[in-house]
Amino acid sequence: MSEQRPRRGQELLLDPLRTKGTAFSQDERREHGMLGLLPAAVKTIADQCEHTYHEFSTRHNDLDRHIYLRALQDRNETLFYRLLLDNIAEMLPIVYTPTVGEACQRFGEIYRRPRGLFVSYPDREHLREVLRNRRAEEVDVIVVTDGQRILGLGDQGIGGMGIPIGKLSLYTLIGGIAPARTLPIVLDVGTDNADLLNDPYYLGWRHERISDDEYYAFVDEFVTVVREELPDVLLQWEDFATAHALPLLTRYRDEMLTFNDDIQGTAAVAVGALHGAAQVAGRPLAQQQVVMFGAGSAGIGVLQMIRQEMVAQGLSDAEAALRIWAIDINGLLTDDRTDLSAAQRRFAQPAERVTGWGGRQLADVIQHVDVGILLGLSTAAGAFTEEIVRALAAKTDSPIIFPLSNPTSRAEAHPQQIADWSDGRALVATGSPFPPVQVGGHTRKVAQCNNVYIFPAIGLAVTAVRATRVTDNMMRAAAMTLGEASPALVDRGLPLLPDYEDLPEITTRIATAVALQAVRDGVAPEPAGADLAALVERTRWTPDYPG
Repeated sequence: MSEQRPRRGQELLLDPLRTKGTAFSQDERREHGMLGLLPAAVKTIADQCEHTYHEFSTRHNDLDRHIYLRALQDRNETLFYRLLLDNIAEMLPIVYTPTVGEACQRFGEIYRRPRGLFVSYPDREHLREVLRNRRAEEVDVIVVTDGQRILGLGDQGIGGMGIPIGKLSLYTLIGGIAPARTLPIVLDVGTDNADLLNDPYYLGWRHERISDDEYYAFVDEFVTVVREELPDVLLQWEDFATAHALPLLTRYRDEMLTFNDDIQGTAAVAVGALHGAAQVAGRPLAQQQVVMFGAGSAGIGVLQMIRQEMVAQGLSDAEAALRIWAIDINGLLTDDRTDLSAAQRRFAQPAERVTGWGGRQLADVIQHVDVGILLGLSTAAGAFTEEIVRALAAKTDSPIIFPLSNPTSRAEAHPQQIADWSDGRALVATGSPFPPVQVGGHTRKVAQCNNVYIFPAIGLAVTAVRATRVTDNMMRAAAMTLGEASPALVDRGLPLLPDYEDLPEITTRIATAVALQAVRDGVAPEPAGADLAALVERTRWTPDYPG
């Protein structure tokens, strides 16, 4: 890519990465050929934030607010991130989950301006040209999806582009990755969503999804070009179907700087919340019996990290395996089943352990096992029934119950229900945002196991120390550091995870721990004479106009 000439006048004013809008000073307006292009008033970025917040507040619903913020991002990225930074708790659910789900479903309808790269299968002979058409030559982080398993909404085709755009917004907002150095990508390999194929507003390739042989060959060609053109970039896989997610991660994780957020990020935030919850309950993870309802790629990823942490706490791998009970749509994973994937088989219980049980469903496991932890990543709404929660709460003083499925409509139970059915004793974290619960006349916030607690820190860490791989130990370091920041460790009535307003500071702390682990694991050079915490802090981009 050739070096860009300096931009002036209208071109600079309309460049979302460099514009200041009405904040250009009179001297800057004369210097850059802008006289007459702006009203006379010169505003500060604080003035602009006040104005844009007012505009944001006049929108009638969350989707309209999402569209407004996306338009602001397209117009002035520095102002967009400053506005979000000043209003993280209010705007994070608008920029990302849950509102981004509807935005993906209506992507063609609300499409305004291009962002990122649409890597289409019909263009497979020109992938290098496609990648070289990115807006910036240097890129630190790519988030890529193929749109097949968007949140809990299924196949959204290229509408899934809303996820990489949203994720990378959070990489910048929370992790301090410069927006010019991020790149959202959707792999357009068709869609099996008949509604989209018949939708006149759909903007993707109107074709059924390609076969697995074609698919893996296409992804391999894409990864090859990325590695050759951007050898140091962090490539994050996002919202790939279970059948593809783990194979792709396994295929590339030892060859490049990459991770799968649905598998590893979900695992890290869930285990981080569990780490705090287990301390509050006074029963370490290695002494718990853990049930996971949902054995897809995300569920298996969480269980893998739980197993690793149990081993770190002193159990053998075999002992840890016996404390983990995984359940899918066909029931408990046991070693006499012939329908399990290789990853699922690692969590199959010996069939003789359940001899004499009346069944192998969730209720049967809760009845027969001394369960202390119940996790859900099934997208089966209401699966944690009153009967199941009360049965679990009868086994322990501090039941740990995490309905982690997204979106809100797919949650296994609502936090208020869990509080009511457990007499307020349950330690709860969710995958989707929920309002506070009432317990004994007191209002309690509910922790959301949002991956935003993890992935921005990973991006910041690997960028700061120029890591070449993302290791399991790095993800566990992120989880443990997050768990140690749990407000519930100070007051049981507080949530298991920090407030969103504290995310930038917590992220810096997590990134420092991850960077240190990267050096220990030998996947990053030890900075010569540099303090890692200071290095991480210096790496952060902040949303301020240059002087």
